[in-house]
Amino acid sequence: MTDNSTRRRELWILGVTPGSGREEILSSYLEAGGYICRLERCENLEAGKPLGIVLDISPFSADGWGVLLQIKNSPITRNIPVLPVFLSEKGKVGGVFPVAGFFTLPIDEQCLQDRLAVYGLTEEAETWDLQSMVVSRSGEEKLSKAVELLGFEVIKGYTGKEALALSSIHPVYMMFCSQMLSDMSAFELQERFRLYPYSSNTPMFVLLKEEMKEGEKLALSREIAHLIRKKQLSCEEFLGYLRRRD
Repeated sequence: MTDNSTRRRELWILGVTPGSGREEILSSYLEAGGYICRLERCENLEAGKPLGIVLDISPFSADGWGVLLQIKNSPITRNIPVLPVFLSEKGKVGGVFPVAGFFTLPIDEQCLQDRLAVYGLTEEAETWDLQSMVVSRSGEEKLSKAVELLGFEVIKGYTGKEALALSSIHPVYMMFCSQMLSDMSAFELQERFRLYPYSSNTPMFVLLKEEMKEGEKLALSREIAHLIRKKQLSCEEFLGYLRRRD
């Protein structure tokens, strides 16, 4: 295997303290899927350029949410795909949250346009009348206007329950959602959307605050913990999320 092909298949595990051993089960799953993986540090990202990042955001992580913000706030690293996972205290894989991507607020309009173009999500807007949903307590006016300029009609929801109700009436092409709403997290909303045929494949982009206090990070991690229903995902179940992202 050449160096270039190695980098194309290499995934980095972040948010796990070196020496804790919590990455071992996750590493075995990734290796079973044919990936080269290694436990790394966020400060090495700019030079390393991995295929993607598997990030622990559980309450047992090494500042998983802080690492996510550091990645997405930097123009050099923000385009690296991140797959958030929940690892137990002993490293068991409890959950996977395969959102389409993350954007930090206030929105960078050029970054938004570039990333949606890379994903191929702006092409259809030139031909069809498509709707995009923005779910946020504030309405995110700047983001909404930027999405409208790309050719989409914007539908706004201010809570998770309202977003679910609106989507049953107006199926949307893609969605932008604040990480934490008044009634649920973006990850919980995504799980609920996947239960319905009209929204199960809707790409969701999560909106992050530019900065988070320690209490906010802990609250988000605890909120995610409430979504974990199984003690551990099997290797096959876990790899199913990666295959859908290929």
